[in-house]
Amino acid sequence: MSASTDTIGDFLTSLRNASQASKPAVTVQWSRIREGVAGILKQSGFIADFRKAERDGLPVLELTLKYVAGVPAITSIERVSKPGRRVYAGYSSVPKVIGGMGISILTTSHGVMTDAEARQKKVGGELLAKVW
Repeated sequence: MSASTDTIGDFLTSLRNASQASKPAVTVQWSRIREGVAGILKQSGFIADFRKAERDGLPVLELTLKYVAGVPAITSIERVSKPGRRVYAGYSSVPKVIGGMGISILTTSHGVMTDAEARQKKVGGELLAKVW
């Protein structure tokens, strides 16, 4: 695990690669925002489970990936806001992913949440990722 300027991007890439390689689980460095994103992915049915653990004295997140009849639950996962180009959206302009079939993940003043929760609570924020 190496240091990077885009820790969320690295996290999403680890998830994408593990699911495409049909791995049962993936372990990544822990951070509060990564744990928030993992919680949303579990709540939305894209991963089976996750837990915070410790490896070599450092906190890590262990994610159990979800497959439906051998096909990964995560069809695609894309980073929207990048370190070089941040993307923000007000609650009324949060994009729907594939007409509501997928989710957008935002970080707001009320924590990490899905596009639907942001519209319901009428809060905007930075668009982290799109998942479907």
